[in-house]
Amino acid sequence: MDEPRYWLALSLVQGIGPVKTRALIEHFGTLQLAWQAAPSELQQAGLDKRALKNLLDAREQIDVEREWARLQRSHSQMLTWNDAAYPARLKEIEDAPPALYVRGELSAADEYAVAIVGTRLATTYGKEVTRGLAGDLARNRITIISGLARGIDLIAHEAALEAGGRTIAVLGSGVDVIYPPEARRLSEQIVTRGALISEYPLGTRPEASNFPPRNRIISGMSLGVVVVEAGLDSGALITAGFALEQGRDVFAVPGNVFNKSSQGTNRLIQQGAKLVMSFEDVLDELQLQRVAEHQQTREVIPEDETERVLWDALSQEPIHVDELRRQLDLPISTISSTLIVMELKGLARHVGGMNYIRAQ
Repeated sequence: MDEPRYWLALSLVQGIGPVKTRALIEHFGTLQLAWQAAPSELQQAGLDKRALKNLLDAREQIDVEREWARLQRSHSQMLTWNDAAYPARLKEIEDAPPALYVRGELSAADEYAVAIVGTRLATTYGKEVTRGLAGDLARNRITIISGLARGIDLIAHEAALEAGGRTIAVLGSGVDVIYPPEARRLSEQIVTRGALISEYPLGTRPEASNFPPRNRIISGMSLGVVVVEAGLDSGALITAGFALEQGRDVFAVPGNVFNKSSQGTNRLIQQGAKLVMSFEDVLDELQLQRVAEHQQTREVIPEDETERVLWDALSQEPIHVDELRRQLDLPISTISSTLIVMELKGLARHVGGMNYIRAQ
């Protein structure tokens, strides 16, 4: 099917974001038809003059098959709203990226994710707190999400890996353009124990304007955001703001009132962020105390092909077993027995009336 190629092509067009992508899908049904449509039809679909010009110019310049081949060669993949592997929690936010570029692998374990962010100018205190929080959460099977920036972010990723856990880095560049340069070795380690992800196409340089929007992805993939150290103008506060808009919990580590790196975090606490003194504060607030137990159960009972297809079919919207049977063309007895096993593993949850959802 050619449709994924056109999701890739549209992701290369400036000015075609979530809102316009939805409009194109609603009008044309597929992005392939949108890509091939006449200018008058694109205007009818809601494209303004600038977006229309950008799209028409892109159609002249972009070789769709060549771009698709380039993606395949890059050892990366692209996930779209149509893909079951697209992060379910991120898809819930209003401005979820239509396409995500991924190096590494996202996992069902990443349902249980907490973001740890903070200043690039971390103090010794901030570094030690970050190392302790990230390491302890990772040991409790919580995926650590951050932005691969100097300071708090890099330490959070490092500590998660050192603890044997998973970590995801959300980039303000293409997944093939690592910034800062000193993070290259760490980024390769992250690929083996998590993923590098970005909404920006391959080859995108780390422009300053890219970083604030990427912060909505950090918070959007997380159950909560922990801000360790942040000045009053820190990008970490932007992440906290997105988290509040998205209905995520915001946590902050208190700091020295005389230190500029703590002014933002202390202000967050004044405004209602949950004060964090240890990793238990995060686990308790998010009710994640039994995550390690769920993850261990998943490892004890291997997943098979039936579980995989059922997992792909489940979402946060309840679905009846009869609908699963219709979609998957499997015997109802197979579906029912597999769902029982998946409940034991923490992969699925029965919500009444023979309806099931993915477990959180």
